[in-house]
Amino acid sequence: MDIDLLVGQALSNGASDLHLEAGLPAALRIRGSLRTTGDPIPGKQLLEMARNVLGEEQWPQFVERRSYDLSKTIHGVRCRINILQTSRGVGFAIRLLASFQATVEKLNLHPDLKKLVGAAHGLVLLSGPTGCGKSSTLAALIQEINLTDTRHIVTIESPIEYTFRPRRAFIRQREVGRDTPSFEQALLDSLREDPDVLMVGEMRDPETMRLTLSASETGHLVLATVHSSSCAEAVQRVVSAFPAEIQSGVAAQVADSLLAVISQRLRYRPDLNIRVPECEILVATHAVKNFIRNREFFKIASALETGAEHGMWSFQRYRTWLDNRKSWHVPGQSPEPLDNEPGEAEVPAARPPVFPIHVKAARAEVNPSPSDNPRVGPGAGRIEIEPCEGEFGKILKRPGE
Repeated sequence: MDIDLLVGQALSNGASDLHLEAGLPAALRIRGSLRTTGDPIPGKQLLEMARNVLGEEQWPQFVERRSYDLSKTIHGVRCRINILQTSRGVGFAIRLLASFQATVEKLNLHPDLKKLVGAAHGLVLLSGPTGCGKSSTLAALIQEINLTDTRHIVTIESPIEYTFRPRRAFIRQREVGRDTPSFEQALLDSLREDPDVLMVGEMRDPETMRLTLSASETGHLVLATVHSSSCAEAVQRVVSAFPAEIQSGVAAQVADSLLAVISQRLRYRPDLNIRVPECEILVATHAVKNFIRNREFFKIASALETGAEHGMWSFQRYRTWLDNRKSWHVPGQSPEPLDNEPGEAEVPAARPPVFPIHVKAARAEVNPSPSDNPRVGPGAGRIEIEPCEGEFGKILKRPGE
C-alpha cells in the first residue's frame, strides 16, 4: 500500500483529512468526525513513504527539523501534507483540498464577501480555528479578483494549496521554503514587485504581522489569516502579539488600515450532506476603528450586533440566512475540469473502490466501559500500542546525540 492508494481511499469515502501513524490504522476525518479503517500500518512502510514523497533532496531537512510541509496533487486532488516525527516513528497529516476552483458561490458563502475585495488598499483579516476552511475562503476571494479585475496579485503561502490560472489578473504564487526562505523575506521582496494585492497565508509572528500591516498602509490590498474564534479576538490577537510598550502604536496602525474581519467556522448540514461555512463579518466603521485605536476590544461585539446596516453579520444572523437559503452548490453534482497552472495538473487516476469503514468515530472517553477494553470482554476492537522509538529514532537522530 502506498500514499496514492491511501489518498484514493480517503477521497472515495469523502474525507477531508487523512492521518497515518506507525502501528495504527489509517484515520479519516469525514464530516468532522474521525474514523479508522483498515489494518495497522507498519512503521517501516510509513518511513519508506516519507522518503518517496520527500525525495533525497528534502529528506535531510526533515531529519533536521523532524517535520516537513509540502503540497502535492494526488488522484487529481491537491493535498496539503505534513510529515512529522512522533514517538512511534514517522506520521502523516494530509488535508484533501477541494477538487474544484474555489469561488464565493461554490463555497456557499454570502455574496457580501465580494465587496470586501473591491477596495484598492487596506487589510482584510480571515480568522477561525484550524480546519475551518480559511484557505478555501481566501482562495475564493483571490479568484473573485482574478475574474473581475486587472490587478497584480502576489501570494505568499506555506505551502501553496490552491493554484490559480490568471484570468483578468496577473498572479504570482510563492511558496515559503521553496521560492522564498521566509514570510518576512517574501513580504520585503513584494514591496519591490509592484503588487496591487498581497495574500499572506498565515501571520505567525510579530515580524510577519508588522510587515503585513506596513504593506496594507502603503497602497496595497492585503488578505491575511490569523487563528482566533471571533472577529474581536482576531484584532486583539494581532495587537497583543507585540510588546506592551508599542501596542498603542500597533492598535492605531490596525485601526487605520483595517477594512474587515471575517471569522469562520464550519457547520454540517444533514439535509445536504456537506459542511458549509458559517461566518461573522466585522466591517471597519468609524466606531469600530475608535474601539481598536483605544484597545476597547470588548465593545466590538456590540458594534457587530448592531451593524447590519453597514454590512456586518453576527454568527446568529448569518445562521438565519443559511437556514433560509434555497439554492446550494453541492460538490460532485456537476463535474468540472481542474483550474490549475500548466504543469501542475495530473491526469486523474481511476478511483479505487470504496472501502467500508467499520470502526466508529474515534473519541476520547474519561471512563471507558469494560466492553470497550480489548483486554476485558470479547469482541472489542480497539488497538492499543505503546510508544516505541526503536529503529525510527536511530534513523532520525542526529549524529552525536
